[in-house]
Amino acid sequence: MTQSIATVALVVADYDEAIAWFTGTLGFKLLEDAPRGGGKRWVRVAPRGAGAALLLARAGDDHQRTRVGDQTGGRVGFFLETDDFARDHAAMRARGVRFVESPRHEDYGTVAVFEDLYGNRWDLLEMRR
Repeated sequence: MTQSIATVALVVADYDEAIAWFTGTLGFKLLEDAPRGGGKRWVRVAPRGAGAALLLARAGDDHQRTRVGDQTGGRVGFFLETDDFARDHAAMRARGVRFVESPRHEDYGTVAVFEDLYGNRWDLLEMRR
């Protein structure tokens, strides 16, 4: 039996601003944007060449809106792995991505924490091979 995680939901404030940020600022590809009725949409984005995708899920009520930007309680909850940390770090900074720390070298690889447009924390990570 084979299983994989295909899609992870990310609660966002607005579909279009989230699409613009993930595709324009991070360079992700828009995989799907389909209406689901009642103002809802099925919006999936992913890094180019990735197997898993993010479902950009607009917050539907006040409780969900409180989670926008804080889905993991301030922890890093998302990991963007790269084959060239220096290239991607420079490109992301040039496009306005806010890194909350300088790159650091760990025993597992090179990493730096950045925030998405809502404040969710991500690792940009190049694993040591």
